[in-house]
Amino acid sequence: MAVVQSRASRWWNRAAIAAALALLVISMIPLYWIGSTAFKPRAAAATVPPTVFFAPEITPFVKLFTSRVQQRGERDEAAYAKAPWWEQLVMDSGDRFIKDDKGNIEASGYVERFVNSIFIAVTSTFFAVALGTMTAYGFSRFKMPGEGDWLFFILSTRMLPPVVVAIPMFLMYRAVGLVDTHGGLIILYTAFNLSFSVWLMKGFIDEIPKEYEEAALVDGYTRMEAFFKIVLPQATTGIAATAVFCFITAWNEYAFALIMTNKNAQTVPPYIPSQLGSGLTDWTVIAAGSVLFLIPVSIFTFLLRKHLLRGVTFGAIRK
Repeated sequence: MAVVQSRASRWWNRAAIAAALALLVISMIPLYWIGSTAFKPRAAAATVPPTVFFAPEITPFVKLFTSRVQQRGERDEAAYAKAPWWEQLVMDSGDRFIKDDKGNIEASGYVERFVNSIFIAVTSTFFAVALGTMTAYGFSRFKMPGEGDWLFFILSTRMLPPVVVAIPMFLMYRAVGLVDTHGGLIILYTAFNLSFSVWLMKGFIDEIPKEYEEAALVDGYTRMEAFFKIVLPQATTGIAATAVFCFITAWNEYAFALIMTNKNAQTVPPYIPSQLGSGLTDWTVIAAGSVLFLIPVSIFTFLLRKHLLRGVTFGAIRK
């Protein structure tokens, strides 16, 4: 009987592993597809049936970082022969670069948007996690009238879809001069992530025994010193997990970035769809921009993966 149960258990384990691998493969298909499209020729990006095997090229990335228009009329063979290889790639695809009076190729603006995304996402994440941690500490360690109501009010700000308040926020921002500014988006993303940060960090801080701080206070620490030297080091797991979620939210946000910005503070999400190309939609350039856009958040999540895996269990510290 025991042998039969052991065999049945092994078969169930193998079936579970096979199911997990199948789900992994299915979940990776969109990533593979967008990654492969970024290296496809433009003609192979939207074929029916889809093109799976192809000769990869970097033309989409060259187009992503440069300004270009559709080539009209016959190609100038003499200019083509003198052009560098990356310009020849674009000319082969039916486009040509836009150049200034000095003959320099104009940049597309993707790099500026990419830098904006990094600056705004990192700054808003820092403020959201810092303010959320201090607020969560106050709710966790001190009793106040209407604590449940205050926590529900903070959570309710997360329930409202951003699109609902986009137009009123735009009118307010225009009145105070915050439209198309880095500070405007940082304030918005910080406020949007703050409720999530407070609730998540409160769960972590509740797990930290109060006796640690009481011992520190007896030894002469102030409340602030106990917070920074006792609580924060033990809440590192929760801070890292919260930072990952807040960073991903700010990094991927589209609605506010589309409505509140135009050029100076525009981030990558509303900029990528604008790279449609001339004539038919150039999905290869959009895929190339999306692939590069995935890299920073993937690196950030990978670096904090251990804290993230521990943090989502809410079991970092137990009494």
